[in-house]
Amino acid sequence: MKGFPKSVRVVEVSARDGLQNEKQALPTAVKIELIDRLGESGLSTIEVSSFVSPRWVPQLADAAEVMAGINKKPAVRYPVLVPNEKGMQRAIAAGASEVAVFAAASETFSKKNSNASISESLQRIEAVMSLAKENGMPVRGYLSCVLGCPYEGDIGAAVVAELAERLAAMGCYEISLGDTIGAGTPFGAQKMLTTVAEKVPMDELAIHFHDTRGQALANIYACLELGVSVIDASVAGLGGCPYAKGASGNVASEDLVYLLHGMAIETGIDLDALVDTGLYICRRLDRIPGSRLGQIAWRKQDFPQEKICKSAKQKQ
Repeated sequence: MKGFPKSVRVVEVSARDGLQNEKQALPTAVKIELIDRLGESGLSTIEVSSFVSPRWVPQLADAAEVMAGINKKPAVRYPVLVPNEKGMQRAIAAGASEVAVFAAASETFSKKNSNASISESLQRIEAVMSLAKENGMPVRGYLSCVLGCPYEGDIGAAVVAELAERLAAMGCYEISLGDTIGAGTPFGAQKMLTTVAEKVPMDELAIHFHDTRGQALANIYACLELGVSVIDASVAGLGGCPYAKGASGNVASEDLVYLLHGMAIETGIDLDALVDTGLYICRRLDRIPGSRLGQIAWRKQDFPQEKICKSAKQKQ
């Protein structure tokens, strides 16, 4: 094993992956405030939105307006997701400086998620890569269902490795390996990552784990042992997948950072500010945070210590 990294770059995906599955569409101003708060907390990469068709994801129909409204910090990267050439053109017009593309390791999921086979998805990505090269834009690649598919079950690590290699060969500077339905366990996560790293260097890989079965942090720890140093996360554990029934949110950024700091791994993130940001967006969504740290902070704000003590005395 390579050993734990000294630092980790956390890629914050709440504004896109977190909000795309919400039934309600938040006001643009709230999304902008969320992203600005995330930037102030010390995150260096914040995925802003997605230029998919508003017909398919109406929650992110205001992607251009959000891009125009955020307070871009010089040291922060603000990528956006694009599904195809048309989406890429919209992203360029909106002033995006970095984009992300996506493919799936499952043929069935690919057709459900993007109405295209894996082969067709890769052709779409090639068109995006061509425009990115013309405009000098870096491209990040997402690969979903790397530890299981809601339709096909287990996915072979060799299949994941082959697709990751193809994305890298196309020009993606980094490949984010996504456990879309949170089916993975530590041993399986290590096996998958080890197999992929035989085709794509570890420093070009990232992990993106959902916490559907409560295994995300355990899986992350297992992958940290192998030396992975880029991890996707979503503040307050927001997110899920609209095409994977029962797939709950991403691993919570707050809980991830708490783990990393406890291991003396540097992130550059102010954990208190991150927790406060989770509380902010959850109040706008009228829900309790999905993160453990967020829930502690939520209870403290809604039930101050003196109120808890008074309640306890009344029950005696």
